[in-house]
Amino acid sequence: MADGSEVALRDLAEYLADDMAACNRAIVERMDSPVALIPQLAAHLVAAGGKRLRPLLTLASARLCGYRPDATHQRHVALAACVEFIHTATLLHDDVVDESSLRRGMASANAVFGNKASVLVGDFLFARSFQLMTDDGSLKVMNILSSASATIAEGEVLQMSTQNDLSTQIDQYLEVIHGKTAALFAAACRVGAVVANREGAEEHALESYGTNLGMAFQLVDDALDYAADQAHLGKTVGDDFREGKITLPVLAAYAAGSEEDRAFWHRVIEESEQRPEDLDHALRLIEQTGAIRITLDRATEYATAAREALAIFPPSRLRQLLQDTASYTVNRLR
Repeated sequence: MADGSEVALRDLAEYLADDMAACNRAIVERMDSPVALIPQLAAHLVAAGGKRLRPLLTLASARLCGYRPDATHQRHVALAACVEFIHTATLLHDDVVDESSLRRGMASANAVFGNKASVLVGDFLFARSFQLMTDDGSLKVMNILSSASATIAEGEVLQMSTQNDLSTQIDQYLEVIHGKTAALFAAACRVGAVVANREGAEEHALESYGTNLGMAFQLVDDALDYAADQAHLGKTVGDDFREGKITLPVLAAYAAGSEEDRAFWHRVIEESEQRPEDLDHALRLIEQTGAIRITLDRATEYATAAREALAIFPPSRLRQLLQDTASYTVNRLR
């Protein structure tokens, strides 16, 4: 049975079905290349599916702001494709850095095609995204999306610098997830307002919505790594644990743990000395200390802020769908 978050996203996608179909066509067209490996790897990515949440946010934001496309002006569609290319490029690079073998329940691109191909096709997708930005012709749009691309890279580098470091402060962790996830959510929403020429309060409201939604989304993702089954998660459970990533569930469990518990976390995270049974023990400590609840409570605060940011817009079916998406983001683990 689909959970609340899946239902909310399905309803949003159905509401924007025509726009999303046009976006998917644009994605397929722009992934084409005479270099055979590029469309082959692209086809693997398309087959893996994905929620397409970020491009949906661009399409929804433009429509919420009253954007009316015609046969020759489909700026919101092209920019939604651009957002998806930025996101997919970062996933390709992240899976290489993290040595991931699964992505959305399928073998990751690097596992199938190798690291070199994944990095280079990721570069290709970044290049395509910048072509779409320049085609749009708006310096403001280019500034928003290029700045978000830089922030994503900074977030990933910051995450690497905090890896295996249990002295990381929660504010540092929140800065990491803002960079690696929330910044693109915010940019995806902002450009929707910009193409609709609503560059005042509505733009800021949508940026706030996207930022808070992205923060909630990543917090729940980090919780899922310690609280989901592999089939539900779409990647190997415990990846963050094995890689020594510092996430809120770990920080919360470490802070609430006994001296013996802390010694365990030091060994498995800081010293990277892990035994086959350690993941199960980590999961028990996460559960005993209420670390998942702490993480979800923080995610709920961000989801509430996202919903409230949309109060500036008059009531509508689309506003409700976006608010539902924020509400149900945290329900993936409720």
